[in-house]
Amino acid sequence: MSDHRTRFLQLALDADALRFGEFTLKSGRISPYFFNAGRFDTGAAIATLAGCYADALDAAGVEFDLLFGPAYKGIPLATALACEYARRGRDLPVAFNRKEAKAHGEGGVLIGAPLAGKRVLIVDDVITAGTAIREALGQIAEGGGTVSGIVIALDRQERVADDSVESAAQRVAREQGVPVVAIAALSDLLAFAGQHATLAAERDRLLAYRARHGSEPTS
Repeated sequence: MSDHRTRFLQLALDADALRFGEFTLKSGRISPYFFNAGRFDTGAAIATLAGCYADALDAAGVEFDLLFGPAYKGIPLATALACEYARRGRDLPVAFNRKEAKAHGEGGVLIGAPLAGKRVLIVDDVITAGTAIREALGQIAEGGGTVSGIVIALDRQERVADDSVESAAQRVAREQGVPVVAIAALSDLLAFAGQHATLAAERDRLLAYRARHGSEPTS
């Protein structure tokens, strides 16, 4: 497992962003783990997280000129990633959206750098139903940008529905024709848990959950 995956999963554990137990998801499934990027709530944690995003993107080789953060969690994530790239010597423009259009002041739903003519990278924490991503895709197109990829923190690698073989990330990638890069996925979490004796019991539950709800691997 690459270093950025290990660093991310350890960071998520330390920040309590990755928790084990019994959690009811929006889908109604009972999951043995839960990921909440909102728990990366200190400057040091966010800076480390941004480094993991950048390393995952560099490894994937996705090309982009602008970072876009969908409201709400995508906004600080894209901003932190822009700061990380600036630290590495690459100054990238950043934009994000509002949940609701603003009728006064500058108006509209988009804030930040103009999108026209830019290869846009969407930065978010997870893809669940894909609703927020699709909304962002429409707004980016209206702004004249072209989405070149999507990066998320964690890919749960589980089917969007019991009658589907695709995960939410796979479906979005197929429908939109753009790569979806994750810092880490459930398969990485399983490998990570296998290296930690304290997580052995969680690994067994993760394996059982994947057997029941896991998506088909991308060929």
